[in-house]
Amino acid sequence: MKKTAQMFKALADETRLRIIALLAEGELCVCDLMAILDLPQSTVSRHLAYLRHAGWVDDRRQGIWMYYRLNAREEPIFRDLLLLVRAHLPTGTQGEKDRQALAGLRAERKPDCGQPENTILEMGD
Repeated sequence: MKKTAQMFKALADETRLRIIALLAEGELCVCDLMAILDLPQSTVSRHLAYLRHAGWVDDRRQGIWMYYRLNAREEPIFRDLLLLVRAHLPTGTQGEKDRQALAGLRAERKPDCGQPENTILEMGD
């Protein structure tokens, strides 16, 4: 029950929901999230640590860069919640701005930031 409560608590923050929405589009490095969210590295890293601890995201290191992606857990409650959250993630002005900023970053990939594997999490059938 405690783990389930953590999963729900992680969703109770606008910034973390924005991060989940962005990661639903594929793996991103911290520098990309900082640019899109217009937040300092410490704030983005704190939210990512919270999401990782709650089981929402996984991370990997590539050189000096940290990359994050949605966790592909197979637990039914996680899969159901992720489908629900993705269906209702920010669809208003902020969500659209975030998606446009992400598209712009991908179109003009920064040379000082490593190239992530643009894998998009696909929920199994």
